[in-house]
Amino acid sequence: MPTFSAPDGTELAYHVSGGGAPVVCLPGGPMQASAYLGDLGGLSAHRQLIMLDLRGTGQSAIPEDAASYRCDHLVADVDALREHLGLEKMDLLGHSGGANLAALYVERHPERVSKLALITPGPMAVGVAASGDVRRETAQLHKDEPWFPAAFAALEAIISGKATDDSWQAIAPFAYGRWDEEAQAHQAAEAGQKNMAAAAAFGAEGAYDPAATRAALALFEAPVLLLAGEGDLNSPPPAMAEFAGLFPNAELVIQPGAGHFPWLHDPDRFVATAAAFLGQAAATGHQPRDSAPLDTP
Repeated sequence: MPTFSAPDGTELAYHVSGGGAPVVCLPGGPMQASAYLGDLGGLSAHRQLIMLDLRGTGQSAIPEDAASYRCDHLVADVDALREHLGLEKMDLLGHSGGANLAALYVERHPERVSKLALITPGPMAVGVAASGDVRRETAQLHKDEPWFPAAFAALEAIISGKATDDSWQAIAPFAYGRWDEEAQAHQAAEAGQKNMAAAAAFGAEGAYDPAATRAALALFEAPVLLLAGEGDLNSPPPAMAEFAGLFPNAELVIQPGAGHFPWLHDPDRFVATAAAFLGQAAATGHQPRDSAPLDTP
């Protein structure tokens, strides 16, 4: 298992798959081991994927200072990985909560990122939020599913501020394009992959300065892909359209039928889009741009 030392001496691990030019991948969760990303639906057939286990997750060591789990502090870990790999510039991919870290990295080191791919990104770092009505409307895409009534009732409890632990578990199917055995196994594995203490510290007070980050992203001229799932309650398309609008050179792609993990149930379509953006077209029957961008609300 390849490792490197963070600036504070914490030993961090990363996983390598595929060949070609590297893409550094930042997992979400937040603070979940990169194992849940798999090989991003086969993207490793087109680019070398460098999957970082953030400190305290996966094969990476637990730091001495728990405050170092805060998202803005993790920027130094990402840059240490870049230096370890010998890259002057890198293509950077962030999924979910990892997109917050990617945004902060771009804010601090824009000259070190050649392309930025944000996959169903968490938007807290940029101050974008989805309303309850947007989440309800997105949820309705699943209205014909047998699990929908219980999940929608739980969603209403969350939106109204009456959530219980059971409520959060009940809305899990909304995160997936299909709530089948593959999705259930993927979701069940999360408990053993996530560092809950680290997750609590990830977005602690002081982690984000949305105004400063938005101002920095407005000056970032490198190509950006923002890929959203049509049915993703966590990062619904209208909020993702707002996020994409913060960049001067961003493309928003809405993957039909996808949830928060768009590589899981339609890997060909996901890989077609991601590989084409990153510079090598995927060998697939799908056209990389056949998902029309959503109009900005």
